[in-house]
Amino acid sequence: MVANMIGTGVFTSLGFQLQDVSNTWSILLLWSLGGVMALAGAFCYAEIGSAINKSGGEYIFLSKLFHPLAGYLSGWVSLTVGFAAPVALAAMALGAYLGNVLHVNNTFLAVAVILIISVIHSFSLNVSSKFQSYASWFKVLLILFLILIGLYYTQIDSALNFSNSWTIEIITPSFAIAFVYVSYSYTGWNAASYIIEEIDNPRINLPKALVRGTLLVAVLYVFMQLVFLKHGTLEELRGQLDIGHVYASNIFGNQGAKTINILISFFLISSISAMVWVGPRVSLAMSKDFKLWQFLQRKNKNNLPVTAVWLQALLSIAYVLTGSFESVLLYCGFILQLSAALTVTGVFVLRKKKPASPHFKAPFYPLLPVIFILFSVWIFVYLIIDKPLESMIGLLILAIGVLTYFINKKISKSS
Repeated sequence: MVANMIGTGVFTSLGFQLQDVSNTWSILLLWSLGGVMALAGAFCYAEIGSAINKSGGEYIFLSKLFHPLAGYLSGWVSLTVGFAAPVALAAMALGAYLGNVLHVNNTFLAVAVILIISVIHSFSLNVSSKFQSYASWFKVLLILFLILIGLYYTQIDSALNFSNSWTIEIITPSFAIAFVYVSYSYTGWNAASYIIEEIDNPRINLPKALVRGTLLVAVLYVFMQLVFLKHGTLEELRGQLDIGHVYASNIFGNQGAKTINILISFFLISSISAMVWVGPRVSLAMSKDFKLWQFLQRKNKNNLPVTAVWLQALLSIAYVLTGSFESVLLYCGFILQLSAALTVTGVFVLRKKKPASPHFKAPFYPLLPVIFILFSVWIFVYLIIDKPLESMIGLLILAIGVLTYFINKKISKSS
């Protein structure tokens, strides 16, 4: 949970948000609202996951709650975008941070780390889980260290702005677009739902993992943005991808910043590792039901889905080589939010189908799913208006998914 959530967004999003939203209250509100939405979604996923109790995330949930096509499209999204694009984004961010230290081409670094992590996850689950456990703890400790240092030290020049301009900013389209970066940064709050069959007693432990992980990350995110704003001027931060480098340079100087960049790079490696671990499991679940993707069922002697791992790696490399960080994030965010919103809507269907089931039930029904859906609609409307190209790319990917669904049906009939 923590490894999937804490990743690229927290160390890259602020610079893009500050291009149009600069008030500190506005920024802190954005990240707080992101936590509220993620928490609402986490409760809903916990209810659905504990009732269905099968690994595969949205693919399994939507297939059972709505229609096989809905499930297939969510599986298609996971296969082509849901994990491959975030891996690419994390690798691109790593290239920017580590490139400042090694003076090596950013793209080369991004591709290299995707290949190396994919190799690690092709050995055994024991190797993968140990690496992920240590890396996840490192992530939390690093962010806590950066927050505490940032709060302790003072800065003469900063981007902090506690004026009343936030009252104007929060009703602008730019505020809604800035929220896309936040919602992407919280992506991963549903990660535990993808490996339900590997969780002991999911009726109790799945809600714990989803809710506790989301709360922890939300608190860390809000304080992290505060110290970034405190230790960088608006000119230094605005439009900057590696904002952690700006922060570290202003506190530790150039030499100290190199050390922080290396630590953040390892941090991003953990994010890539988490997604390389979980993503292929979704593809594997999908391959069992559709002949078109049966080749993804191939496993190695340790029973790991290596074919799915390497297909995801190739897609991630393609994103690195063909798209800008901002464009990939926006159309990735659009698609992922659409899939999550439809899944949360499934809570209403589940309550109707299994009203007396003993599974975990989200509190304050129907408030939480309504909150999540309203946030999602807000994102969709302004993305389509303000970023039509990225929105169209997202819809095109879904359209191709529909096409492959019917190709699969044709293959199934002819076999």
